[in-house]
Amino acid sequence: MSQTVDARGLSCPQPVLLTLEALQKSNQGQLTVLVDTDTSKENVLRAAASQGWQEAGVQEQGGEYRITLTKG
Repeated sequence: MSQTVDARGLSCPQPVLLTLEALQKSNQGQLTVLVDTDTSKENVLRAAASQGWQEAGVQEQGGEYRITLTKG
């Protein structure tokens, strides 16, 4: 199941907290996270890795990032 977390416009640690909440609910599958700062992107990737999720791709467009995470 694919889910999207839109954390654009939020400052840290909110994007990380929203991502961790979604990861715990999903436990496997695919999750897309939208952020608008490089710091949020890096923090979300680190938090996801700490939970056993893998980066499937990061797309940057116009200063915004679409992070795709997978598990299972």
